[in-house]
Amino acid sequence: MEPLGATNICLMLCAACLFFLSAWRKVSGRERLPPGPYPLPLVGNILQLDTRDFPRSLEKLSLTYGSVFTIYLGSQPAVVLYGHEVVTEALLAQGDEFSARGNSPILEKTANGTGIGFSNGETWKQLRQFAVATLHNLGMGGKSIEERIQEEAGFLVERLRSTNGRPFDPTRFLSSTATNIICSITFGSRFDYEDKDFLEFIHLLEENARLQSCTMTKLYNIFPAILEYFPGSHKKIFKNTEELKHFISRKVKTHQESLTPNQPQDFIHAFLIKMEQEKQNSQSVFDLQSLLRSTLDLFIAGAESTSLVLKYALLTLMKHPEVEEKVHQEIDHVISQSRRPCMADLGKMPYTDAVIHEIHRCLALVPLNVPHAVTRDTCFRQYLIPKGTTIFAALKPSLYDCREFPNPQQFDPGHFLDAKGGLRKSEFFIPFSTGKRACLGEKLVAMTVFVVLTAILQHFDLVPLTAPEDLDTSPTPGFLTVAPKPYQLCVAPR
Repeated sequence: MEPLGATNICLMLCAACLFFLSAWRKVSGRERLPPGPYPLPLVGNILQLDTRDFPRSLEKLSLTYGSVFTIYLGSQPAVVLYGHEVVTEALLAQGDEFSARGNSPILEKTANGTGIGFSNGETWKQLRQFAVATLHNLGMGGKSIEERIQEEAGFLVERLRSTNGRPFDPTRFLSSTATNIICSITFGSRFDYEDKDFLEFIHLLEENARLQSCTMTKLYNIFPAILEYFPGSHKKIFKNTEELKHFISRKVKTHQESLTPNQPQDFIHAFLIKMEQEKQNSQSVFDLQSLLRSTLDLFIAGAESTSLVLKYALLTLMKHPEVEEKVHQEIDHVISQSRRPCMADLGKMPYTDAVIHEIHRCLALVPLNVPHAVTRDTCFRQYLIPKGTTIFAALKPSLYDCREFPNPQQFDPGHFLDAKGGLRKSEFFIPFSTGKRACLGEKLVAMTVFVVLTAILQHFDLVPLTAPEDLDTSPTPGFLTVAPKPYQLCVAPR
C-alpha cells in the first residue's frame, strides 16, 4: 500500500471515530429525559421504527414505555406525549414552554426561519398575530369569507353535475375548490378550474405533500448534513417550493403595482400595507420573504387539510348510507333546495354537525401533531427536557380515547350527540391541536367543510362503485398527515 493512501485511510478512520464519539455523547446524555428504547449511535432508534407508519410505531412504543417517552431520530432526541392528559398538560398548562416549532430539517430549509407555520420566537409571534387579525378583518367567521366559500361550493356543484352520472375520482375537484377558496382570501380572486397556471400550482402543492412521505425525504429529516449532497425527493421538494413561491410572487407584484392604503381586500394587500408601515424598522419581520412563505403556509395548511377532510367525508358517507340519508333529511328540513347553505344553518343541524365532528375524529388528519419544541429547559412531570428538544404531542390518542368515545374504531355520529339529539361538545376533540400552536385555519376549514359538504348533499346522492361494506375507509399514513385511499364514485341528482 502506498504511504499516501495509508495516511488518507488513517485520517478517514480518525474522522469517523470523532464523528462516532460526538454522536455517542449526544445519545448517552439521556439520564434526565423520559425513558424509551435504547438508541444506537448515529442512527438512534430508526431501525426500531416503521418509517412507513410512524404513528403506529409510536403507538406500540407507548404500550411499553407509557404516555411520556423518548426516541432518537439519528442523534437527536424527541419526546413523545401519547395520551390526552399529557398532551393537554403540555400544550395548555405549560403552553409557553411547549410553544416552539419542532425540528424538521425539510421544513426548516423550505421555510428559512419565516412564515406562519414553521418559524419561532418573535418572528412567529408577530406573523401569527398579524394573520389572525387579518383573517378576522377579512371576515373569518363572518359573512365575507362565507360568501367566497358559498360561491366556490356553487362552482363545485356545477362541476359535479357535469359528470352526468359517470364515475370520477373526486380528488382534483375537491383540491380545486379548497385551493380556490384560499386564492380568494390571499389573492382577492379565484381561478377558472381549467387555468393552466392554477392546475400547475395545485400539482406542485399535491406533489410536495406526496414527496414528504418518500424514503429520501425521511432520511433527510434525520441526516440533513449528509443527504444535502445527494439527489432525491427532498431536492424535488426544494425545487417545487421555489416554483410555488414564484407563482405567489407574481401575484404580489400585481398587488404592489396597484397598492392603495385603503381597507385591504385580501391577505397580500394587508401584508403589503403592513410592510409599508414598518419600512423604517430595520428589525421588522414583515418583508417580502415573510409574505411569500406566510401565503404559502395558508395554502399548505388550509387547502390540503380541507380537501383531504372532504374526500374522506364522501367516502365515509358512502360506507354508511344510513348516515347519509339522515343528513339528507336534515338538509331538506332546514335548507331545502331553495337557497345556498350558510353557517347560520349549522346550529339547526345537530346531526350533520355531529357527523362532521365524527369524520374529523375518525380521520385524525394529523395523528402526531405538527412537531413542537420546548422554548427552554423544561420540567415536565419528573423529567427535565432540554431547550430545543422536539416534542410529538400526539392528537390521535385523544380522538380515539375509549373513555370518551366508546368503540372508537367505529364510525358513530352518536359520539357527539347528547340524549336530546343535540350536539355534545368534548374536550377530547382536538383534531387541529390545542394551545398556542393550534391550527390557524381551524375556523376556515370548519366553515368550508360544512358549507361545501352540505351543498354537495343538498343536490346529490353519493353512489359507490362497490357495495358499501367493501369500501376501505382506513387512511394511508403520510409524513405529517394521513390521506384517504384513492377511490371513485358517481353522483346522482336528487
